[in-house]
Amino acid sequence: MTAGMTRVNTIRVTSWNQAQEALYAGSWSPRLGRYRSPLCFRGCACLEGSLWHGLQQGGPQGAALEPHLLRSFRKYAHQALPLGHDSPWHWLALAQHHGLPTRLLDWTYSPFVALHFSTDDATAWDRDGAIWCVDYAAAKRLLPASLARVLADDGADVFTPDLLSRAVDRLQDLETQAAEPCLVFLEPPSLDERIVNQYALFSLLSSAADDMHAWLDAHPDLARLVVVDRRAKPEIRDKLDQANVTERVLFPGLDGLCRWLRRYYELRRESPDVARGAVLRRGPGASSNRGAFVAEAGVLRCFTRSRAASSGVSRPAR
Repeated sequence: MTAGMTRVNTIRVTSWNQAQEALYAGSWSPRLGRYRSPLCFRGCACLEGSLWHGLQQGGPQGAALEPHLLRSFRKYAHQALPLGHDSPWHWLALAQHHGLPTRLLDWTYSPFVALHFSTDDATAWDRDGAIWCVDYAAAKRLLPASLARVLADDGADVFTPDLLSRAVDRLQDLETQAAEPCLVFLEPPSLDERIVNQYALFSLLSSAADDMHAWLDAHPDLARLVVVDRRAKPEIRDKLDQANVTERVLFPGLDGLCRWLRRYYELRRESPDVARGAVLRRGPGASSNRGAFVAEAGVLRCFTRSRAASSGVSRPAR
């Protein structure tokens, strides 16, 4: 898919400042008198496949596997949820959070988190990134009456698992309540720090076979697409790092720390300086006598001095 293949309003940004303007446009709320955007954001390293959920990525038969995957997940992970929080929506959110293919798509309330996921993969810096922005407050007006009533009674714009359980007891019943595909936003419980730090929420359509691209093309006034020009990715990535929007924060723990360090020290650049093997930057907290940076095939690497250096061998700092 290319940007021209969608009916959704598309904005191309070529700098950090343009990205901020595009993502925060329309965030002023006259009703609240505050800058409170009704948008949620989904950032992806490239446009192709950026709205495919996990079941779609498995091929045309993926949707048929959903009940089997969830049944097996509940069977083998039966102790993962506390008593009283075992609705299908709790299980669906938990499964998505831990990597099981589901009909859910990951979104965030934070434009910066979305920018992170559009620039974190250095192997995709030769392709434009994508940030989808959807008005979740407006989308609820298209819900079937039974679902809309639950949100209205609670004064909410998005569902929690408990709220959605009031209207729909079973996953397969969601499709029967809607005359046409409907979009539901689901805010997961704070299962761990990762969900909290990523300011996360999920979306799902009423059928696992429904397509989010098609739904947005049918309702283009509810969304916009911000295309992050590939040439802007280095600037945006560096400024996000300085703002501490990194894997170390978004994926708390040693795994996130290692993901951040690996990317930070191996950040791909399309730059004449890299081709000349110039020293471009040092790592966080590094001083001039603690390490040297070299460029190998367009990839920055940091090497610390160790005893092995005396024999002419350098040890990568990972």
